[in-house]
Amino acid sequence: MKIVVVGLGYVGLSNAVLLAQNNEVIGVDISQEKVDLVNAGKSPIVDTDLSDYLSKRKLNFIASTNLEKSVKKAKFIIVATPTNYDEKTNCFDTNSVEDVVKIVLKHEPTACIVIKSTIPVKFTESLSKKLKTKSIIFSPEFLREGQALHDNLFPNRIIVGEKSERAEVFAKLL
Repeated sequence: MKIVVVGLGYVGLSNAVLLAQNNEVIGVDISQEKVDLVNAGKSPIVDTDLSDYLSKRKLNFIASTNLEKSVKKAKFIIVATPTNYDEKTNCFDTNSVEDVVKIVLKHEPTACIVIKSTIPVKFTESLSKKLKTKSIIFSPEFLREGQALHDNLFPNRIIVGEKSERAEVFAKLL
């Protein structure tokens, strides 16, 4: 199954490596430096397990900066882009998530879009209405910096914010 993970920070990279053990995975990031490191089998973040898996394990995983091309024929698109909290506005900046979802809907409208970024309550519902789509679901992450892959390999819980066949498939992938 083809899966695209957008954002190669702790959340995105650890999910990509987890899923690349049994699926075709493309990791997408705006940083050419991160993409080059991942394609060279090196982790751009500090995480012992990620470094080990990228350098020593057989993974079906490549990285790219080209989101439009990468999402073609993908079954799942995981969005793990930054949503930094702005203390002045008392809100999360969800622009990167919204931008990715719009691009995915334009280039692969049948894919299931799974948001794993930190977002406000009811964000998925409001974005779905705004973009007139039923393709978006939410699946929160419970990861520690430096232990992200370990936490994905041995999760104490998996939550997918929808009761559906596609949500069950996604949960089983994790």
